[in-house]
Amino acid sequence: MGIDGKAKLTVIHHIGAATEGTGTVTGNEDLKRDGQHEQARPKLSEARDRVKDAADIGAIRDAAEG
Repeated sequence: MGIDGKAKLTVIHHIGAATEGTGTVTGNEDLKRDGQHEQARPKLSEARDRVKDAADIGAIRDAAEG
């Protein structure tokens, strides 16, 4: 993932944190939960990228040994 993608994920995370905080302050559980979901999106995307990278490394290693 490029720098633009990482920056976008950071912005999404911060928006989610702000949304969660607003929900907490106002007592709005739906808004709080929405904020938590927004914060999870970047983490899932990063995990997906790590899995893809690990799969690519495994394929390269298999080809080298092959």
